[in-house]
Amino acid sequence: MEYSFQTIEKPIIDIILKEKGSKFISYAFPVEDEEAVKKRLEEIKNLHPKATHHCYAFRLGVNGENYRANDDGEPSGSAGLPIYNQLLAHNITQVLVVVVRYYGGTKLGVGGLVKIYKESAKEVLSFANLVTQELSATIRLIFNYSDQSSVYQIVNKHHLEIVEVQNQEKIKLVIKVSQEKYLIFLELFKSLLNVKVL
Repeated sequence: MEYSFQTIEKPIIDIILKEKGSKFISYAFPVEDEEAVKKRLEEIKNLHPKATHHCYAFRLGVNGENYRANDDGEPSGSAGLPIYNQLLAHNITQVLVVVVRYYGGTKLGVGGLVKIYKESAKEVLSFANLVTQELSATIRLIFNYSDQSSVYQIVNKHHLEIVEVQNQEKIKLVIKVSQEKYLIFLELFKSLLNVKVL
């Protein structure tokens, strides 16, 4: 099972290529889910309401299992697929690439379109800083104040990230751990006698 994936660190915007009078403006965004994809597409369409086409492709999921390529009115397979193929070539996921076209009056033909959409996606991704992200999970604990030293000893020893702390009658703690080591930490916390793992 995969526990990490490659994605882009931050958005890359306004990379412009020109071909026979047409202008192609490309964007790349790190995205969490399809809701984020829709939001970014809406932003681009609002930014370029007079553009002829808003072609895009995205990959989501650790292995890029959720994906889509959209030609937005260009001939079938001439825009979305070349963009998608660049996501594959860079081996990245959780990424949306949009290429906006302003038609310049000269038809490029299917071969010309494939070439320029591929180049636009490749160019925008060449500016991206690729990062590896670990999959994470959370563990929720409830324990008495008298048990906090044994809990915090594990947290500090393994440099675990505390997401939330509630100090009431008992301490409630939410800890973020890597997905890969989730079961190990779960068992470790369960081994503490008076600590309840939710």
